[in-house]
Amino acid sequence: MTMPVRTAQYGFAERWLPRLVLAPSFVLTLVFLYGFIVWNGYLSFTTSRMLPNYEWAGLAQYITLFENERWWVAVRNLVIFAVLFIGGAMGIGIVLAVLLDQKIRFEGAIRTIYLYPMALSFIVTGTAWKWILNPGLGIEKLMHDWGFTQFTFDWLVNSEMSIYTVVLAGLWQSSGFVMALFLAGLRGVDDSIIKAAQIDGASLPRIYWKIVLPALRPVVFSTLMVLSHIAIKSFDLIMALTGGGPGYSSDLPATFMYSMAFTRGQMGVGAASAMMMLMAVAAIVVPYLYSELRKDGNG
Repeated sequence: MTMPVRTAQYGFAERWLPRLVLAPSFVLTLVFLYGFIVWNGYLSFTTSRMLPNYEWAGLAQYITLFENERWWVAVRNLVIFAVLFIGGAMGIGIVLAVLLDQKIRFEGAIRTIYLYPMALSFIVTGTAWKWILNPGLGIEKLMHDWGFTQFTFDWLVNSEMSIYTVVLAGLWQSSGFVMALFLAGLRGVDDSIIKAAQIDGASLPRIYWKIVLPALRPVVFSTLMVLSHIAIKSFDLIMALTGGGPGYSSDLPATFMYSMAFTRGQMGVGAASAMMMLMAVAAIVVPYLYSELRKDGNG
């Protein structure tokens, strides 16, 4: 009688113990992530200003959002930042990964140097680049001290160019991460494929472009997902580097949302902008998840 009881107890523990262990995390995620998303979505349809107000206002906050010139500046900046940041990080990362894949000397040290910026927070990155690009402290002053008095590099304080300083800092931060992802993918490619292509007379650049990189399609999609997510939610880098300025010339949707909700007393507009950011992320994530689930189902 003892063995069946122990077996039943063991089966009960094996079935329910993992669920009990995961239950607190599941509940906290459900409440503090998805619960607040739903709450924020509801606030975007209310008359909330300085504090939450649950009086229904329909699409009034979204109309106000779309009539706000600053919002469209933030959207335009997001397009510029996303295109240059994602494209630049992908290009630089792939080139670095291909070069390191040639098994050069001191590869470990070089890889560490390239990966080091990723170990820093965006606050540190933004602060460092703020010093570098400051006309009175950084590159411009250095060139003037060297005698190049006509040299100017005032992007940080130029409203037309300030968003590009964010691109520079973002590329420095994330290119090494992209390199690591692609390098791991390249090391997983069978060397016999490359050797066979070389025997057929294909050049090394053509081999990588026509054979190796197409085989890394999952890495490409994963990298695009990560970089797109970083671009859409970028906040701390902007705040540390430009603060959204000069004026609001380098605003992104995340900084716009923070400003509206917490400094200008327009919580409803801030909630509406947050929902637009969520929709932008969903537009990227949902098709990717659908394609992956469909692939797994067909497999």
